[in-house]
Amino acid sequence: MSDDIEEMGPVDYLVVEFPGNRMTGEGFPLLVDLVDRGIIRILDLVFVRKDSDGSVSALELKNFGDELDLTVFEGASSGLLGQDDLDEAGTALEPGSSAGILVYENLWAAPFARAMRRSGAQLVTGGRIPVQALLASLDAVEATGPDGPIAD
Repeated sequence: MSDDIEEMGPVDYLVVEFPGNRMTGEGFPLLVDLVDRGIIRILDLVFVRKDSDGSVSALELKNFGDELDLTVFEGASSGLLGQDDLDEAGTALEPGSSAGILVYENLWAAPFARAMRRSGAQLVTGGRIPVQALLASLDAVEATGPDGPIAD
């Protein structure tokens, strides 16, 4: 297993909330496309629901009914996610909502990660900039200009 870890790319996770349990499935073909093109590898995909009392429970793919065909995702489980992870993800959800929890390997970055590990480098921190924060920052720069406020 340690040899496999040395070959892996960075692993990320997402928790995507569906307010009011409204899931259209529009993004699922795009997720499959990312896998098919070798950009990511899904390690875990779990769906949860947060009830009005705050309890969080996992949903079976078959519970989504005929409106969404999620059979392509059956078996996408490495065992990394436990109930404590589901509960933690549930703290971010509004009661009466559901979410998909996705753990994935960034295959596109694996060659770079391997090269860095071979050279003795190690990742000491990482993060993600939310799109809303990025847009707000860009709007602020546009409003003020790179050298300060724009005069009329």
